[in-house]
Amino acid sequence: MLRRAEILVKGLVQGVFYRYATKGEADALRLTGSVRNLSDGRVEVVCEGAEENINRLIAWCERGPQGAIVKGVTVSWKEYTGEFTDFRIFH
Repeated sequence: MLRRAEILVKGLVQGVFYRYATKGEADALRLTGSVRNLSDGRVEVVCEGAEENINRLIAWCERGPQGAIVKGVTVSWKEYTGEFTDFRIFH
């Protein structure tokens, strides 16, 4: 089943290559979407694809890359839109 998830990650997640590592994970899981830093220090991930792969990405987001200290992850499930063709990093 194709789904969409909007994920907010808080903690020490900026300045530790979190966005780039997230893109690598999303690409490996064949997910589309985007990742970006928010001004309040959180990282926002929007992804679409197979629900089981999104769940794998969520589990990865709870750990993050080496150097990250994740203090919380919030997930909002949405309807699949098909708006993305790949996974992008926004600055």
